[in-house]
Order: sequence, then C-alpha cells, then structure tokens
Amino acid sequence: MTEFWESSFIENQMMWGFEPSDSAILTKDFFLEKGVKDILIPGIGYGRNAKVFIDNGIEVSGIEISNTAIELARQNGLNINISHGSVTDMPFDHKLYDGIFCYALIHLLNNHEREKLIKDCYNQLKPNGYMIFTTISKEAPMFGKGKQLGKDYFEIMEGVKMFFYDSDSIKQEFGKYGLIEFSEIVEPHKNMENKPPFTFIMVKCKKEIVG
Repeated sequence: MTEFWESSFIENQMMWGFEPSDSAILTKDFFLEKGVKDILIPGIGYGRNAKVFIDNGIEVSGIEISNTAIELARQNGLNINISHGSVTDMPFDHKLYDGIFCYALIHLLNNHEREKLIKDCYNQLKPNGYMIFTTISKEAPMFGKGKQLGKDYFEIMEGVKMFFYDSDSIKQEFGKYGLIEFSEIVEPHKNMENKPPFTFIMVKCKKEIVG
C-alpha cells in the first residue's frame, strides 16, 4: 500500500486538485455547529480536505502513509502536525480529539484493518466527540469490476483493493461505535469534470458517555 500511494503522489502530485470534497465542506459545517475545536484526519494526503477546517479555526492533525504527500502538504502551506505512517499502525499519539474525519480511506482496507481503524478512531475521540467517515458505496461505478476477493470486496485494478459498503455493512461495522446516521453523498471530481461522480456513504458516529 505504501509503495502504491508513494508512486501515485510522485507521478500525479495533487491528483485531486486542491478543492475540498463536498464531504469535507459538510463535515466542517457540522463540526462548527457542534463546537468541535480540534480534529484528526487519518489519510490526510496533501491536505486538500484539511484546509477547509483550518480556515474555519479548527485545529487539524493528520496521519499519512506517503512522504511525498506530506511534502506536497508542506509546499501548500500546511504547517500542521502530520504523523508519517499507515493508519493500520494507529494510534500515533494518545491525544483525544473533538472530531475525526476520514475521507475515502476505509474502503481500501481489509476486514480486520477496517475494524481496527474504526476502533482506533473511536478510542481517540473525547467523550461526546464525533467521527465522520466517507466511504465508497455499492452504487459506485467500479462495484463488481476486477477480481473478486470476498463479499463486496474487489481488486478493481492492480494494487487497489476496495470494499463496497451498503446499509447492512455500515450497521455491522459501525453499529457498536456510536453510529448516529448515514446517508448517500455523490462526490463530483472537481478537477476532472468529465469523470463520472462517485457514490459514497457518509457515516456519522458519536462517542456517548455512558453512566
């Protein structure tokens, strides 16, 4: 996985442009409404989704597997704390956050890694903190393409394995981690307007205090 992302960022640099995703904009609004002050972004990339939070006064920390992506983030003026490594090796610190935003990452992990990521993120939330994941849906055009590795799990091209979610798998995987709601979101490719948009699911969880 490291090599794939490293070579992707070296070759394509800012491959998604610098416009934040619609999910990031919606999450920023939600976090502001809930008084979220600091967040963690696992898989921060070169920071295109971080800036919208920073610009609105939310402190951001990140985790990123690709050194090249971290360099690109620095070149774009993101002087924030970014831990270099895979999200599968979380936690990188023992800080607790008001919010976590994880965009288009969890579906690239296998069953065990997804479960660990959800748990690790939940464990780094403050009481009453929120975590929001945006993940690929079975409605996306790539579903069923390539080599099937398991139920709803495909290697869509060399080195890219994807798990495609539906409402059942969302409830199954996020259910015990404070799942509040989930909804479909269609994400346009803002720097490639002729490319068909992807259908994602946006998942919201809250760390409720028990007792």
